[in-house]
Amino acid sequence: MVGPPGTGKTLLARATAGEARVPFFSISGSDFVEMFVGVGASRVRDMFDQAKKNSPCIVFIDEIDAVGRHRGAGLGGGHDEREQTLNQLLVEMDGFEANDGII
Repeated sequence: MVGPPGTGKTLLARATAGEARVPFFSISGSDFVEMFVGVGASRVRDMFDQAKKNSPCIVFIDEIDAVGRHRGAGLGGGHDEREQTLNQLLVEMDGFEANDGII
């Protein structure tokens, strides 16, 4: 979902989970960005582990643009914290492992 702040994106996602009677996990993309390398990627893994344990469920990442930018645009040769966090997010969403029952 895309839109300016305050238009009800989070509310719509929460209502969808309520109607589907599934757990709802919400986190802000800025919660993934940390000063220490590897912490953001670890938080992504933890969130998806919880989602897999509670499957089916809805995972809503608000302000994903905090980590979701063009890869390779970092000043540290592509190995900064945001890049690692984004890569882990992409792996969890569409990685090499089959995610049965997870969309």
